Amino acid sequence: MEETSRANKRKTKKGIVISNKMVNTVVVAVDSVKRHPRYEKVVTIRNKFYAHHEGKPLQIGDEVIIQETRPISKLKRWRVV
Repeated sequence: MEETSRANKRKTKKGIVISNKMVNTVVVAVDSVKRHPRYEKVVTIRNKFYAHHEGKPLQIGDEVIIQETRPISKLKRWRVV
Protein backbone atom coordinates (compact mmCIF):
# COMPACT_ATOMS: atom_id res chain seq x y z
CA MET A 1 0.00 0.00 0.00
CA GLU A 2 2.86 2.39 0.72
CA GLU A 3 4.30 1.94 -2.76
CA THR A 4 1.11 3.11 -4.48
CA SER A 5 0.80 6.19 -2.27
CA ARG A 6 4.48 7.02 -2.80
CA ALA A 7 4.19 6.60 -6.56
CA ASN A 8 1.19 8.94 -6.66
CA LYS A 9 3.20 11.73 -5.03
CA ARG A 10 5.81 11.65 -7.80
CA LYS A 11 5.67 14.49 -10.30
CA THR A 12 4.84 13.76 -13.91
CA LYS A 13 5.46 15.89 -16.98
CA LYS A 14 4.43 15.58 -20.62
CA GLY A 15 6.98 16.32 -23.32
CA ILE A 16 8.51 15.49 -26.68
CA VAL A 17 11.62 13.38 -27.29
CA ILE A 18 14.35 15.57 -28.83
CA SER A 19 17.30 13.15 -28.64
CA ASN A 20 17.62 9.37 -28.49
CA LYS A 21 21.33 8.89 -29.22
CA MET A 22 22.31 7.56 -25.78
CA VAL A 23 21.88 4.02 -24.49
CA ASN A 24 18.76 3.67 -22.27
CA THR A 25 18.41 7.49 -22.12
CA VAL A 26 16.27 10.00 -23.98
CA VAL A 27 16.19 13.78 -23.74
CA VAL A 28 12.67 15.14 -23.32
CA ALA A 29 11.72 18.79 -23.90
CA VAL A 30 8.88 20.05 -21.72
CA ASP A 31 7.25 23.34 -22.69
CA SER A 32 5.46 25.51 -20.14
CA VAL A 33 3.65 28.79 -20.68
CA LYS A 34 4.15 31.61 -18.19
CA ARG A 35 3.23 35.28 -18.10
CA HIS A 36 5.98 37.86 -17.65
CA PRO A 37 5.48 39.59 -14.27
CA ARG A 38 6.00 43.14 -15.51
CA TYR A 39 5.13 43.17 -19.20
CA GLU A 40 2.29 40.61 -19.05
CA LYS A 41 3.55 38.95 -22.25
CA VAL A 42 3.01 35.20 -22.54
CA VAL A 43 6.38 33.45 -22.75
CA THR A 44 7.04 29.79 -23.61
CA ILE A 45 9.76 28.22 -21.49
CA ARG A 46 11.41 24.97 -22.61
CA ASN A 47 13.19 22.70 -20.13
CA LYS A 48 15.17 19.61 -21.10
CA PHE A 49 15.07 16.50 -18.91
CA TYR A 50 17.20 13.37 -19.22
CA ALA A 51 14.94 10.34 -18.75
CA HIS A 52 15.69 6.64 -18.38
CA HIS A 53 14.04 4.36 -20.91
CA GLU A 54 14.46 0.66 -21.62
CA GLY A 55 12.70 -1.51 -24.13
CA LYS A 56 11.24 -0.41 -27.45
CA PRO A 57 13.33 2.50 -28.78
CA LEU A 58 11.68 5.91 -28.93
CA GLN A 59 11.91 8.12 -32.01
CA ILE A 60 12.55 11.87 -32.09
CA GLY A 61 9.21 13.67 -31.96
CA ASP A 62 7.40 11.03 -29.88
CA GLU A 63 5.22 12.44 -27.13
CA VAL A 64 5.95 10.82 -23.75
CA ILE A 65 5.11 11.16 -20.08
CA ILE A 66 8.04 11.21 -17.66
CA GLN A 67 7.87 10.55 -13.93
CA GLU A 68 10.19 11.59 -11.14
CA THR A 69 12.40 8.81 -9.76
CA ARG A 70 15.52 8.22 -7.70
CA PRO A 71 18.81 9.54 -9.13
CA ILE A 72 20.02 7.07 -11.76
CA SER A 73 23.11 9.01 -12.88
CA LYS A 74 24.55 12.52 -12.68
CA LEU A 75 21.76 14.03 -14.82
CA LYS A 76 19.00 11.39 -14.89
CA ARG A 77 16.25 11.92 -12.31
CA TRP A 78 13.26 10.98 -14.50
CA ARG A 79 11.97 7.84 -16.21
CA VAL A 80 9.61 7.34 -19.14
CA VAL A 81 6.23 5.95 -18.08
